[in-house]
Amino acid sequence: MHLCTLITAFGRGFFSYENMCRRIPWAIPIDQVINVQIHIKGIEDERLIRPLTNITNLFFEESSLSFTAREEDRFTVDFTIKTDDVISAEAVLTSLEESRQWTSFIEQEALPENELHKQIKEAVSKAYLQVLQEEEGIIQKWGILTGIRPTKLLHKKMREGGGIEEMHKFLQDQYFISPEKIQLMQKIVDTQLKAVPDLYSLGKEVSIYIGIPFCPTKCAYCTFPAYAINGRQGSVDSFLGGLHYEMKAMGKWLKENGIRITTVYFGGGTPTSITAEEMDMLYEEMYESFPDVKNIREITVEAGRPDTITPEKLEVLTKWNIDRISINPQSYIPQTLKAIGRHHTVEETIEKFKLAREMEMKNINMDLIIGLPGEGTKEFQYTLDETEKLMPESLTVHTLSFKRASEMTRNKQKYQVAGRTEAEEMMKMAENWTASHGYTPYYLYRQKNILGNLENVGYSMPGQESIYNIMIMEEMQTIIGIGCGAASKFIHPETGKITQFANPKDPKSYNDSFEKYTADKIRLLEETFSITNTLI
Repeated sequence: MHLCTLITAFGRGFFSYENMCRRIPWAIPIDQVINVQIHIKGIEDERLIRPLTNITNLFFEESSLSFTAREEDRFTVDFTIKTDDVISAEAVLTSLEESRQWTSFIEQEALPENELHKQIKEAVSKAYLQVLQEEEGIIQKWGILTGIRPTKLLHKKMREGGGIEEMHKFLQDQYFISPEKIQLMQKIVDTQLKAVPDLYSLGKEVSIYIGIPFCPTKCAYCTFPAYAINGRQGSVDSFLGGLHYEMKAMGKWLKENGIRITTVYFGGGTPTSITAEEMDMLYEEMYESFPDVKNIREITVEAGRPDTITPEKLEVLTKWNIDRISINPQSYIPQTLKAIGRHHTVEETIEKFKLAREMEMKNINMDLIIGLPGEGTKEFQYTLDETEKLMPESLTVHTLSFKRASEMTRNKQKYQVAGRTEAEEMMKMAENWTASHGYTPYYLYRQKNILGNLENVGYSMPGQESIYNIMIMEEMQTIIGIGCGAASKFIHPETGKITQFANPKDPKSYNDSFEKYTADKIRLLEETFSITNTLI
């Protein structure tokens, strides 16, 4: 067995392996692996299973890790951890089927005692990532990161001060993020700070998310609170009564405590599923209840399903000075729309986009999804070509994510999707297309079980960025969630401590308890902003 040193853009590690240190193309493609079982040795801390599982899932569709050997194990990974003057972790991966072995050694300077577990987790994660990369022949460009918000790390370093090169080196060494992804992060952070120059000082304001949980039909990939609206008018009426109550109560508290609103976002579901009259009453409530609405920086209404858009509803938006909406084709392939349960046509998307333009919608976002069932680079190129005919102000390019509760995940055999390599090609197509058409990336987030371990990226024309998207992704201020399934994040203006709170997802539970949830959120607001008076 030879001992070789591997030095790459992703850091330094020591690998010992057979086959005379030659790379051999025997890796099993990710889309062919159903379930991989791995025996973990040398670790007794149960807290490390979760980060190791998250890293395993970057490589395999399904996996199971255990401290106990099983007949079905494909690999064993034996860890040796030392915590003397330095923290070190050695991982030895043995392929039980192929009799191959890889070894990775990570060493880093010891930090104070209270940081010990964090350091061990990082060292173990890096060593584990490297042996899996060697075994599978796949480089994970996001390194050991499995979280949703990578750009938060760069914002944190920028607030601490220091040079750009130093920050990038830290991200590369600490997390094994590739230079390509670090450059993407830097572009996004630069754009965000240009769009919101006071981003770091908005902690004493709030943004508001209003969730309306109804859609014409539920899409196959969706896990958002979204209930088919047909036949539910009684439920809709009850829900809207609770929503108006929440808006009044939250607005009263914000007014009495002198707290400004940065942005408001109507999401769901599809907020334009309700009637034009119901929309009109909702926006009237917003103007009556919320403080200083005319000076709110941005109000967005998701009109994602083209089959919910009517001239009457667009007139209501114009009446209340709302001109930022989202119309989401997802794809311009008719067969795809049918397969994923979107009951609108490609022609309807184009028609409703043009109607919105005629009726003074000045900032239109469109969503596209990479890797929808049956789609590859040819289909995605067609979708980009069709997008070019409309040129929305912003474009969000999502990568398909297999969310646990979605119909698509429950019935994977029905939905054939692209493999890792083709998904990466489509993401590169999106990057090239947006750059050549004047768009700049301005926000980014990742999800578990995302195709090819890629990302979702929002692009915009200069000056047309969604401020709400920036605020929620970078967690710079409190987001108050109002309505069904709406999640709130209470972020302390000085410490940055985050407290989460979620309203019920189904309309009946929400209708039964909205007064209690409103009172609970007001108590959390008082704690967050250090205010002692109680108004409910």
